[in-house]
This record gives sequence, C-alpha cells and structure tokens, in this order.
Amino acid sequence: MQVGVCRQIGEAEKIVGAVGRVLAAARAAGVRTVFTRHMSLPPELMGVMAFRTAMAWQRTDDPATVNPWFLRNSQGFAIMPQLSPQPSEAIFDKVTMSAFESTPLAIVLRDCGITAVAFAGVAMEVGIEPSVRHAADLGFVPIVVADACGFGDAEAAARSLAALRYSGDAVITDEAEFTATLAGEVSSA
Repeated sequence: MQVGVCRQIGEAEKIVGAVGRVLAAARAAGVRTVFTRHMSLPPELMGVMAFRTAMAWQRTDDPATVNPWFLRNSQGFAIMPQLSPQPSEAIFDKVTMSAFESTPLAIVLRDCGITAVAFAGVAMEVGIEPSVRHAADLGFVPIVVADACGFGDAEAAARSLAALRYSGDAVITDEAEFTATLAGEVSSA
C-alpha cells in the first residue's frame, strides 16, 4: 500500500478504504500484521531483471531512460498515511514480486507459530499472486481478501484470481466475511 503504487491503480481510494477496514479488524483481533513494500534500486545496483521489470512498468525499451520509482525515502516508497504501521508492526522491503523472497517474512511467521497468512493490498497481478503462491509453497495457508486487493490491470488481476481459485492453494474471501470472522461473527453460509 505504497503511495507510488496507489497512484497507479484504478479505484485507489476504494482499495485503501477496504484495506483500512481489514487492517482495523486485524488489529482489533490481535492479528500480527506485516507490511511489505517494493523498493527500487539505484541504476548502479540494478541487474538484468531489475532493469527488465522497471522497463516493463515504465513502458520503455531503453534502460538509460529508467527512473527508479521506489527509492528508499522517496515519497512513492512510503506507506499510505491512513494505513501507517503501528510500532508493533513490521515493514519488510523487497526487490522481488514475492513478499517471501529475500525478506524475513517466512522466518517471522514460523517463529510465531503462524500457519495462515491473509493478503490485502496491491497489486493482485504483480505482487499478491506471486506472494500467495510462494506462501502455499512454503506450507502456509494463504487467504486472499479479494475485494481488498487492488490492481493495475483489471484483466490481469481477474486472471490471477481465477488461477488462484483453480489451483486451490488459497482461501478466497471478501472483506465482509474476513472481518466478521475476525470479530467472531462466523457466517452461516
């Protein structure tokens, strides 16, 4: 839920609101919460994949024109102010699409005895789907709060969600059911 990413998604205010409600419910239920954010590298540290990804996102064929959007301490790197992490919550920076690759996320979850991980935020087709699949590969039960997941490309996001449903690795839910479950109001459906 970075400022720079939210600027690029449709219905950003709606998604920020949904994520805010999911976050409030998780905090009220005492659920451990972790934020991840994408970090760009300065061009001097970018390798082939970092350049390829930046070029694709910035719609350019020329590596010389790449402008790192999410450099540490830049405005775009920040978490949306209305979702500010609390002192009891961690922020893990990543240079990959999966929240688990090269971050301490899996270690922290295992150390706390956590076996299920809920995902809300952006972007479904870029960071959430790879993180959900990685979570399943690591033995966690991924839960996707689908209507609290934004996207940059609606068709790609729909394909991502359809693929996750098809594979059966993830529990797909919505904000209302997820927050009600956290509040102890188990649905009868």
